[in-house]
Amino acid sequence: MTKSNPSWLLLLTILACCAGACAQQTSQAQSTSEPASASAMTDSQQQNVQEYIDLLRSDVRHRKAEIMGVVMDLNASQAAKFWPIYNEYDKELTKLNDLRLANIQAYAQNYDHMTDAKANELVQNAFAYRKQRSELLAKYYDRVKASLGAVEAARFVQVEGQLLNIIDLQIASHLPVVPQGS
Repeated sequence: MTKSNPSWLLLLTILACCAGACAQQTSQAQSTSEPASASAMTDSQQQNVQEYIDLLRSDVRHRKAEIMGVVMDLNASQAAKFWPIYNEYDKELTKLNDLRLANIQAYAQNYDHMTDAKANELVQNAFAYRKQRSELLAKYYDRVKASLGAVEAARFVQVEGQLLNIIDLQIASHLPVVPQGS
């Protein structure tokens, strides 16, 4: 692992910086703009949902597998075992992410008229999503461990967790904070 250590640290640092820059740019744009009207907020919400879909469904998923390949640094025999497992994991994660997408869409639809009940429902859905995602990762840790050993499985979980955190940060930086109660 010492050979790949500098390369994966560099990749993760670059991704973290990109996510931070994205969050900073969004924050600066929000602080310099005039207060948004209700219709502009709706457009903003729709744009946020679309950005989330784009991040989750295409570019990030492709880069995520690419980064995983670099960091895992597997030989041909290990790769032949790992990638089918990872692809199954990714398919299940994609299905699970549909729950997150639906929750974000519900958040956008209810943003202007958020109630205590709806806010609670959305937060409970977010907790359920995170729990299921954690359970999914644990399930695939066991599968990778059985196939490649605990060290490679730990590396998979560590890198996947870091990438998911970066994706979470990107998504969160594009969603407006829950408005004050009515």
